[in-house]
Amino acid sequence: MKRKNNQITLGDALESLMDQYQLNAKINEIKIYESWDQMLGVPIAKHTVSKQLFGTKLLIKLDSAALRSELSFSKSKLIKSLNDAVGVEMITEITFS
Repeated sequence: MKRKNNQITLGDALESLMDQYQLNAKINEIKIYESWDQMLGVPIAKHTVSKQLFGTKLLIKLDSAALRSELSFSKSKLIKSLNDAVGVEMITEITFS
């Protein structure tokens, strides 16, 4: 929203700055990691060793083979829930290891 004398609002300036430095993607990545722990709860979060996002592929390392097997049946539901939590389609695939 432009104002007189080429002035812009603070919100627009911050949004432009975040786009310029590609900070929105990093913020959304952090939201995905936080959403994982919140959605699946403390018991699964304790078994989650690491979470990494490579492009649109989310790699989740778990310390339990049984949990890996169980979560692999819910991949599509997890992808949808995580994308909904962020508000942007960032994840197209989840891999458990």
